[in-house]
Amino acid sequence: MPIAEANGQRLYYEVQGEGEPLLMVMGMGADHLAWALQVGPLSEHFRVVTFDNRDCGQSSYSEGPYEITDLAADAISLADALELDSFHLVGASMGGAIAQEMALGWPDRIRTLTLAITFGGAGAYGRKSGRMLAADVRRRTYEEQIDQMMLLCFSEDLFDQTERITFLRQQMLANPFPQKPEGFARQAEATGRHEARERLPSLKMPVHVIGAEHDILVPAWKSVELAELIPGATLTIIERATHGLNLERADEFNAAVLDFLRSAQPSAA
Repeated sequence: MPIAEANGQRLYYEVQGEGEPLLMVMGMGADHLAWALQVGPLSEHFRVVTFDNRDCGQSSYSEGPYEITDLAADAISLADALELDSFHLVGASMGGAIAQEMALGWPDRIRTLTLAITFGGAGAYGRKSGRMLAADVRRRTYEEQIDQMMLLCFSEDLFDQTERITFLRQQMLANPFPQKPEGFARQAEATGRHEARERLPSLKMPVHVIGAEHDILVPAWKSVELAELIPGATLTIIERATHGLNLERADEFNAAVLDFLRSAQPSAA
């Protein structure tokens, strides 16, 4: 089983494809399997690395609270273990916050930066939201938590597609490594404390911000704000998409990622 010792954690990872390295960082409550519809198409052009953040999947669980900067250090340590001197970076939701801190802390390592359905900071509002999410997960069964996250991440149209939504729910419930409530709670609280808005204007690498018009977890205006904070950033808002766009609207999401990578660094793809 591919496990890397990284920043005091044990991170499970997978590598597929050949070419320039592309590291993908997932959000809270989800492991590397949430990239399932991206790995195939992207690995046709890149050496794609997916992994489980601490407190999720097959990676180790933390003994106490931490910050997004700690998760960024985990991911950089994984890159070190895989001998990735520099790489393309994609982060979604909490993974986008992690990717921001990676790019701010280790800018020479990041060839291009793609920030999907994420935000630069939310202040007191975000801290309160993180604490509430953490409290809520402790009151739910795992099945109820899956149902709640699906309601937050998927569209009403998808819920009307009975076979498809049932299949997605079954796949999530069948995960052999379900996240423990305390893991989700620590991730939620760390995400709520993320704040990078004053530092983001220092980024120099090519940056692509992808937002979702109907996202209720990270509203599209947060994506607009994020893009405006980063000099020269490209902004894509996918119409009528929700927070789970990489699963519900995978073809459009994958095309947006690849189109940017080709335009930003044509040799990559």
